[in-house]
Amino acid sequence: MAKANSSIDTSRPDRFPLPATGYALLFAGLAAYGLYAFFISGPAMRDAARADLERAIADENRQFCETFGMSPTSAAFATCSKELTIIRQKQVDRDNAAAQGIL
Repeated sequence: MAKANSSIDTSRPDRFPLPATGYALLFAGLAAYGLYAFFISGPAMRDAARADLERAIADENRQFCETFGMSPTSAAFATCSKELTIIRQKQVDRDNAAAQGIL
């Protein structure tokens, strides 16, 4: 009868297999990047998008009002810009109502 192999060290706990360790490290890296994007980059990206939108709206207001001969320093230009803001808000309200099925 063959002797049992007594050279196997059973006192050491089994280690993670290499693929499982690799997947765990990949998951940890992805989670860290996701948290970074959510808490650090996210607010900065939203602020930049908001600033770009405000700049685009100001450019549109200037172009539209100057088309009708209003200079950016005149009181008529301020009134024109204010009316354009009201028109945009009414359009947003119509879009929201349509999305909710009211219209």
